[in-house]
Amino acid sequence: MTHIVTFHQTGGPEVLRFEHRDVGDPGPGQVRLRHVAVGLNFADTYFRSGIYPVPLPSGVGNEAAGVIEALGAGVAGFRVGDRVTYTGFTNTLGAYSTERLIGADVLIKLPDAISCEQAAAMTMRGLSAAYLSRRIYPFKGNETILVHAAAGGVGLILTQWAKLLGLTVIGTVSTDAKAEVARAHGCDHIIFYSHEDVAKRVRELTDGVGVSVVYDSVGKATFDGSLDSLKRRGLLVCVGTASGKIPPFDPAILARKGSAYVTRPGLADYIADPVEKQELVDELFGHVASGRIRIEINQRYALADAVQAHRDLEGRKTTGSSIFVI
Repeated sequence: MTHIVTFHQTGGPEVLRFEHRDVGDPGPGQVRLRHVAVGLNFADTYFRSGIYPVPLPSGVGNEAAGVIEALGAGVAGFRVGDRVTYTGFTNTLGAYSTERLIGADVLIKLPDAISCEQAAAMTMRGLSAAYLSRRIYPFKGNETILVHAAAGGVGLILTQWAKLLGLTVIGTVSTDAKAEVARAHGCDHIIFYSHEDVAKRVRELTDGVGVSVVYDSVGKATFDGSLDSLKRRGLLVCVGTASGKIPPFDPAILARKGSAYVTRPGLADYIADPVEKQELVDELFGHVASGRIRIEINQRYALADAVQAHRDLEGRKTTGSSIFVI
């Protein structure tokens, strides 16, 4: 019998339910996948709370790694026993489960050097860091960027990747402990956004110039400061809304902020093309396998503890990556 976490109404962590059901046999193009580890991502809270609306009742989570146990008709390129990982959006929703049926087209084979726990901790976060650093902006080296929530799962990977590209990284954190984590992963300068003026400190650290790019996963609380941290014709990349949705704004403000650019990208659009997806996967796995990028799994939960896991995540009590261990 499969264990699965669902929600039948939107709301806080308390709406999550731990249920049991029979997963059945895979249909055409599907596999039955036994999960070894499941990723916990902030995006999961957006589905649960209704920010990302989906038909109810619904499963939770869209990132996991495990072992293929059965193949449906027409599945090519995979065998029973293969270790795989996946991430996506609504097409992979339901990862909080011990096993599931899933389309083979979203699966990524794992090399021997990458464990299932590592994969569950980095497939979404790592591919996000990959497209953010390799596709969004043409870095030329010797540039400075600002990474909000630098001690988070994406933040730590993005910081390490930025250092490989020769960039200077300014990171924002909320506590001394998170500052230590961010520094240990290459962050050059730390700003405590809870009691420092982020834009003012950025200007001080960049001799008044500002940064080329701001990666902002916080949203409402940091949007204005992020714009004010950019150099002329800089780019604000809005990658999350942990503090709430960004309010509507007059685009004319971008001209007043030095002809700034703003983008709100989504991972799904950068892995939709199989060739581009594999390029990003290969680069990510290569960096991790070689040790150039470290994946920090700092929180492990049981699926039955999903409510507490969401409370910890939204309460900013986590650093690095968090996973459910099956």
